[in-house]
Amino acid sequence: MTYTLLVPGLIWLILFAYLPMGGLSLAFKHYRANDGIWGSPWVGFENFKYVFRDPTFAQAVWRTLYVNIIKLVITFPFPIILALMLNELRMGRTKKWFQTVFTFPQFLSWIIVSGIVINVLSYDGLLNSTLSLIGLPTINFLGSEKMFLPMLIMTDIWKSTGWGAIIFLAAISGIDQDQYESAQIDGASRIQQIFKVTLPNILPTVTVMFILNVGGLMSAGFDQIFNLANAATQNVSQVLDVYIYRITFQSSTDFSFSTAVSLFRSLVNMVLLLAADRIAKWMGGDGLFR
Repeated sequence: MTYTLLVPGLIWLILFAYLPMGGLSLAFKHYRANDGIWGSPWVGFENFKYVFRDPTFAQAVWRTLYVNIIKLVITFPFPIILALMLNELRMGRTKKWFQTVFTFPQFLSWIIVSGIVINVLSYDGLLNSTLSLIGLPTINFLGSEKMFLPMLIMTDIWKSTGWGAIIFLAAISGIDQDQYESAQIDGASRIQQIFKVTLPNILPTVTVMFILNVGGLMSAGFDQIFNLANAATQNVSQVLDVYIYRITFQSSTDFSFSTAVSLFRSLVNMVLLLAADRIAKWMGGDGLFR
């Protein structure tokens, strides 16, 4: 009877994760609306030939990897650090208050976050208005290509750190308290307990989360970049997801071409996921696959 609880989840998974995979056949067809997906003629790998000939595609792939690797390296430690800091708080109500405050931004859509950023960083926004009042020159935050990536990193940290910390707090809560008591008897300080007890015990969770993040390097951040980008930052905001969106909805519609790009992106993500899993095992950690 217990396994019947899995039925709704399995139905959802089949309907929304597996059945739509049939649409990937568009990558190997010349889509015609009148014929539908199944009636459109097969063209083999012709769509992929067009994809790899497009110089904008290569730039989008490079830009995607560049942006997401930098974001991963910089933002990934923040949830771990926040979880360790919250775990060290001994006042329960204060700990819950901080956890609520840090988690709340996750429930804001990127449309709302981009609105906040625009109101604060635009020419007539809060920050530039303050700079003008004290006699300092204003800064073009939103129209600067150099400022775009730091803005992505800062907003990503602000929005996702609290939510990510929940996973690591859950891992920390599962640590046997006898280990801390033994460390205290041996004279270990609070800092030493973090490095000798807490971090080694949550390392498997850290490894799994890192592997999952690596597996999404080619498809992360569309909502964020799409809402924060503008015409002035178009050259540095053309990631692969934005490229797919533009060729699908902002130019002559070609669903076969965009599906080919999406399939390529998914294959690269799978390769990155498997590579990260192998590297984690090679370094002595636990991977996703046994």
